[in-house]
Amino acid sequence: MRSIHKNAIVLIFVLATTFRVAAQDTIRNSNIALQDSIIGKTNDKAYKLDYRHLIAPTIFIGYGIVSLESDGLKQLNFSTRDELGEHQPKHITLDNYTQYAPAAMVYGLNAVGIKGKHNFRDRTIIYATSQLISAAFVLPLKHIVKEERPDGSNNLSFPSGHTATAFSSAQFMFREYKDTNFWLSISGYSLAVFTGVYRTVNDKHWVSDVVAGAGFGILSTELAYWLFPKINGLLTGKEKKKATLVMPYYQNKGFGIGLVQNF
Repeated sequence: MRSIHKNAIVLIFVLATTFRVAAQDTIRNSNIALQDSIIGKTNDKAYKLDYRHLIAPTIFIGYGIVSLESDGLKQLNFSTRDELGEHQPKHITLDNYTQYAPAAMVYGLNAVGIKGKHNFRDRTIIYATSQLISAAFVLPLKHIVKEERPDGSNNLSFPSGHTATAFSSAQFMFREYKDTNFWLSISGYSLAVFTGVYRTVNDKHWVSDVVAGAGFGILSTELAYWLFPKINGLLTGKEKKKATLVMPYYQNKGFGIGLVQNF
């Protein structure tokens, strides 16, 4: 029973830290969002990657990394698995689908008229970028760390890819709706936590794998929003710099200055 309490504390800590950072971010930007809605500013302003956006993912990733060597955290992994085994909860495959649910909700809400921060094209670029970044973190680490799964099926346990996808999707939903509907924006986290919990219930991951996966997922989406103006500029050609060449010349016994500009 004590291990269940410890596991609950870890999950509550994940939620509390995420919600606290989200709430602070929302309060800080509320006046800006109101001004934008009044004067009709577009959403192409560059996203600033504030250090406060990195607090939650840094804590979660750090916990996962420390757990790889910490005997105490390893014991928490084993005791949680033992407790789950004693209660023999039913294994389900719903976590294979809930990892994408928050992102699907964003598209569904936009389809019924509840608009998010970006249009279809832009949010698709952002979400695709977040998934690429997440995969770039998770897949190599699985093969580098080679942690055995609780069920012994392979050595690709750390970090949890399902949880990374789930939390990147939840963070995507948060970023799209945080300025207009805070409670709606954080609703995706419940589905992300459900996904992470059932990765342990299904005996596919240790608690530390799930916590680290949550960190990588949140970080991936934060980086995707930060990179979006640059990626969008490359796709639209707006980032192309004008080339200007100023050079002196001599012609017909006269000196002058020539200006050549490439648009």
